[in-house]
Amino acid sequence: MSFVIDTGIGNSPRKLVWHRRIAVRGISKSAVIGLGSMGWGAAFSLLRAGFAVNGCDVRPEVLQRFAEAGGTACDTPAAAADGAEAVFVYVVNNTQVEHVLFGPQGALETAAAGTVFLLCTTMAPSATIAISERLEAAGMLVVDAPVSGGHVKALSGEITIMASGSNAAFERAGAALDAISAKIFRLGDQPGPGSQVKMINQLLAGVHIAATAEAMTLAAKAGIDLQTLYDVLRVSAGSSWMFENRGEHIVAGDYTPRSAVDIFVKDLGIVRSEAERTGGVTPLAATALDLFVEASEAGLGREDDAAVAKILARKCGATLPGMEG
Repeated sequence: MSFVIDTGIGNSPRKLVWHRRIAVRGISKSAVIGLGSMGWGAAFSLLRAGFAVNGCDVRPEVLQRFAEAGGTACDTPAAAADGAEAVFVYVVNNTQVEHVLFGPQGALETAAAGTVFLLCTTMAPSATIAISERLEAAGMLVVDAPVSGGHVKALSGEITIMASGSNAAFERAGAALDAISAKIFRLGDQPGPGSQVKMINQLLAGVHIAATAEAMTLAAKAGIDLQTLYDVLRVSAGSSWMFENRGEHIVAGDYTPRSAVDIFVKDLGIVRSEAERTGGVTPLAATALDLFVEASEAGLGREDDAAVAKILARKCGATLPGMEG
């Protein structure tokens, strides 16, 4: 069971309200479109909770693995949405969201009126609102539901959801949301606030990854043992969740993509565009974005986002684990 924390963002101010939601519904069908690290975790958590789950992905090997795990593999979003009460969308960006929902063989071709769509993709708030309006005009319910927590928490059903949407959408999606999350922050009664809060989260996440890369590279250049440094800093005041997580990747020289460099090119790009639109000032995010863009242009776009450390290391002549030779 999880908590829905009603913050009042986007509505009139009120106290935090903690609702313990008990999943009393019987087994029902959900769909997950996009079985990447986060989408796979959501789909697996739904299966574990007793849901029938349709999964859709462009990679045949992922669909085969999903079928072996007990899900129903679907080649198209339309097939995945057929009969599903809740459809989770976990693709990369708003262009892909529009394609899997409204394009040929998109989910709207088969979704029944009243299906709730949970938009888990990190998008600009303006894009989320526009897509939500199209879904609602088609008779669907929508929860703006970006997520955080990483692939490990996704697999264990313990992610955090920054959500906004109508009471009807939350009620219909309640049991499915509970199955994938440890905390749900309800941020408003319309789509948009969820994406706004996720954007700010990604600002911090991107800056913290860049700062981690800078710290570890400076340590390597100074001849400090990186494992020792990591052990000290992860329990010291300068630590952050991203330092603990991505610092470990750098120490191990393991750049297997859990979240890729190109994801933060996109996400910090959203921060920049929204800051320009609203008149916000984000110098640290801008510097971090430049580093991620440089890493992507150097061919590291599909590596783990901690690979931005390689760019700094090359500039100062330091050698990090995984860079030898």
